[in-house]
Amino acid sequence: MKIFCVGRNYTEHAKELNNAIPDEPVIFMKPKNALLQSHTPFYYPEFTNELHYECEIVLRVCKNGKYIQDRHAGKYYDAITAGIDFTARDLQNELKSKGLPWERAKAWDNSAVIGSWIPVTELKNKNEISFSLQKNKEQVQKGNTRDMIFAFDEIVAFISNYFSINIGDLIFTGTPAGVGEAVVGDVLEGFVDEKNLFSVEVK
Repeated sequence: MKIFCVGRNYTEHAKELNNAIPDEPVIFMKPKNALLQSHTPFYYPEFTNELHYECEIVLRVCKNGKYIQDRHAGKYYDAITAGIDFTARDLQNELKSKGLPWERAKAWDNSAVIGSWIPVTELKNKNEISFSLQKNKEQVQKGNTRDMIFAFDEIVAFISNYFSINIGDLIFTGTPAGVGEAVVGDVLEGFVDEKNLFSVEVK
């Protein structure tokens, strides 16, 4: 199982971090042990003093493929959920300033959270999915997939030009504006529309 992630896929988020707007998807990966298992608590990592949440829509790959065309890409995922791409922002900024890869800031154990799955067949419009994140019952992020720079099918097709996608792979499709800091004791809850799909406490 592989975890693909798309960076800078919402214009306002790119702007809030002073990043350029990309002209093609920005792809990075997390290893499978980055996935927080449902029975595992989330602990604040010791190597950061600035842990950020990034709420995203996540796709579940249901079919093996390579060199997929945009018009066929919708056949390769069958469910969506809300998730969090946790980021050690201080470490990421340090690594970026040195021109170094920043997997250590993004791909550490338990840095990827996913919620309960919603079949694509149950969605009214996969290109207009409203999702949000609450921190301690207060909404801190809200997005809609219509605002993505690169839509689901474009992302799947693009990734498949470089990597084979396989059943069970996950694709984090990017975060909207509003990312921020999480501290010990915070409870983070992810929603699609009004449906609560996950709840994570930072310990």
